Amino acid sequence: MKPCLLFLLFILVSVVGFAQAPFTSQEKVNFEQALTNGQAANEAFRRSHRFLLGWLTKADPATGLIPRNLKESTCIWNAWDAAADNYPFMVMTAAMLDKPLFEGKMREMLAAETRLTSRIGRLPDTYSFCKKGFEKSTIDTSQIVFGSAEYMKDGLVPLTEWLGPSPWSERMLGILEDLDKIVDVPTQIKGNFFGNSAVVEVGGDLLQVLARMYWLTKNPKWLAWGIQIGDYYLSDAHLPTRTLSRLRLRDHGCEIVAGLVEMYAVVNTANPAKKKQWQPYLHEMLNTILATGRNEHGLFYDEVNPLTGEIVQKRIADNFGYTLNAFYTVYMIDGVVAYREATLKALSSLSANYRNHDWENGSADGYADAIEGTLNLYLREPIPSVKDWLESEIKVLWNFQKPDGIIEGWHGDGNFARTSLMYALWKTAGVHISDWNPEVVYGAVNNKNNIYITLTSHTAWKGKLIFGANWHADHLHMPVDYPRINQFQEWFSIEATKTYRLTIGDKTQTIKGSALIAGYPISLKPNETIYLRCAR
Repeated sequence: MKPCLLFLLFILVSVVGFAQAPFTSQEKVNFEQALTNGQAANEAFRRSHRFLLGWLTKADPATGLIPRNLKESTCIWNAWDAAADNYPFMVMTAAMLDKPLFEGKMREMLAAETRLTSRIGRLPDTYSFCKKGFEKSTIDTSQIVFGSAEYMKDGLVPLTEWLGPSPWSERMLGILEDLDKIVDVPTQIKGNFFGNSAVVEVGGDLLQVLARMYWLTKNPKWLAWGIQIGDYYLSDAHLPTRTLSRLRLRDHGCEIVAGLVEMYAVVNTANPAKKKQWQPYLHEMLNTILATGRNEHGLFYDEVNPLTGEIVQKRIADNFGYTLNAFYTVYMIDGVVAYREATLKALSSLSANYRNHDWENGSADGYADAIEGTLNLYLREPIPSVKDWLESEIKVLWNFQKPDGIIEGWHGDGNFARTSLMYALWKTAGVHISDWNPEVVYGAVNNKNNIYITLTSHTAWKGKLIFGANWHADHLHMPVDYPRINQFQEWFSIEATKTYRLTIGDKTQTIKGSALIAGYPISLKPNETIYLRCAR
């Protein structure tokens, strides 16, 4: 059946289904929009699942691990690329869309990675499929530190935010424990792998990991370590904007800005005296970046010299949202209006100036990072033009995918799935289903204190409708949902202890939030459409 006829069929079924339902005309419009959102979400889910299946065909037969890329690095699995950027979002996709793969192959890959790549305690090193052992006979501690920090921050942290306690959170805490034995401030590590940029990146990575692991565990050791790194950088001697002649505001550099701000958010609650000590340094750093690092639209250059104001790399950073997360977080904490205005300026420029923009020399990863960062900020500042930009740019990203599910054949392919899943959860207001089936189309509209959900399927389906929770609080025990890299946005958060009114057709019931989070049972007959309204 052609897509346009399929859509008309959905609308026809919708109109018939509304006949007995106590919904207003505006609510019926919401349900029709929810169906449209569901079609977009369905494409995002299907594409993410194809990515997962495509990369599984490329796994090494002996170990089950995926290679770093499908070109020059087919023989290795490494921590900072394969483990950090690709594998975790295979796990995330399987967790949402393919439970058998999640419980089976994804766990097997984690066990194999832990068994084969752990070299200094539980710290991973690069493994060679061809050599059936480590790629290098000698240990480069700096490389292992870098890989461990990247694996935790880019891969294991977002998995922990979504899944809560799991084998992946255990892997992360094990790596962090053993990393604590060999490094304090990353600048102390010497080796072949650490240049200045890598040192700054590792510092930023560790600050982000330590901040979120402190929230998760309340282990004072992680707070103390984070403060130690923060004290190093937020000082007269090492403030990045005073001491670095090359400050990268894209990935592999911007992590230090985000990391210092995340730890600032921690001490704002856990150590107010330290927060007061850091505040002038942090504000100075952010103010210097605003003064030297932006173009006329409020987006950041790839690299600047904050000491002179020289633009070192004029290309616009696809990671602008990651850096703006930091500004917006400090706005939330300290009420600095200029930091919110910086965010609004950048977001407001996207639709008119950055459609189909070449973010990263033709790479899909540039689109993924730009869209993810924008989604994160759009949750806080829902500017209408930003919605239009997101809708256009996700289609540009999707056009990179090949029929076999592979995007570009390198570790950045994982970011395609990460961003597509985030987009889908926006279109479903954080709702997802158990026992995912590509035939099931479901979407949502979030309207103040109500969420409108439409579900339909050509074939019969039975499962659960799982509502979005306060993942920041429930899984990480964070007191505030400040914007942060690789978080999965909370579009309509259900609180476990509160009660909600759920209307299906002409029947309304009161139900505990915990039951909605656990999953509300739903059955669909072939070509049936169900409408639900959930009210706070």
